[in-house]
Amino acid sequence: MKIEDLLIFGKSHCHSDHAKILLAELINKNPLELLNCLDEVVDEEQVEIYKKEIIALEEGKPLQYVIGNVNFYGNKFYINENVLIPRFETEELVENTIKLINEYFTEPVDIIDLGTGSGVIGLTLEKKVSTKTVDLIDIDKKALEVTHKNCGLLNSKANIVESDFFDNVGSKKYDVIISNPPYIKDDEEIEDIVKSNEPHIALYAGIDGLDCYRKILSTVKDHMKDKCIIAFEIGYTQRKEIEELANKYLDDIKISVKKDLSDKDRMLFITKGL
Repeated sequence: MKIEDLLIFGKSHCHSDHAKILLAELINKNPLELLNCLDEVVDEEQVEIYKKEIIALEEGKPLQYVIGNVNFYGNKFYINENVLIPRFETEELVENTIKLINEYFTEPVDIIDLGTGSGVIGLTLEKKVSTKTVDLIDIDKKALEVTHKNCGLLNSKANIVESDFFDNVGSKKYDVIISNPPYIKDDEEIEDIVKSNEPHIALYAGIDGLDCYRKILSTVKDHMKDKCIIAFEIGYTQRKEIEELANKYLDDIKISVKKDLSDKDRMLFITKGL
């Protein structure tokens, strides 16, 4: 079949932009190039793959899972249904954390990414700031398989640890502790496409959505260096409760909250000794 025929097929089953992105990814072209090569013939094996992927989209599978990768902060990361699809809000968390690291640290830093999933947070920080060590932590073996693959793709030297947050970390202390943990309430309504496709272990966190923040903040003190940044992505209604948890478990800290581009409280930073 020709590219033109495949695009017609794709557009009859899903959004035209998705049809173009999917085909471009499959045949290794820029989506903008497709209109210049409509008569090009695609081999039968790729035709069958494309048709199956289009039907998967039509049935509600997210585009990122169908493609199998996502661009995050300028790097391509492998993902599958065992990890969350990275959001732009998480890029904002990383961007603001990079700014803080560059502002307060002149020497290479020790970083831990708690609940790392695909590894996008920790691996991006490893690329963008001077690091001594980067530890990528997750409780889910299947998620860590994705983490491991992305470490290989990005030639990372990060350490991968299977752990429920700090449980298997030992006594190591860090300059930067960062996490985008599960923070959705167990009974909270979310988009069907998210609820039906993304891993619930990475989404839900108890009756009030705060279970993971409690676990991290109740044990984080033993893992903070004298100068330390804690960076969280948070639910936009959770600011007050997380501030209270931080003040309950930590002394002599400063707390700041930044809004995302939708003007919602989304990033909470705790600094000590800075």
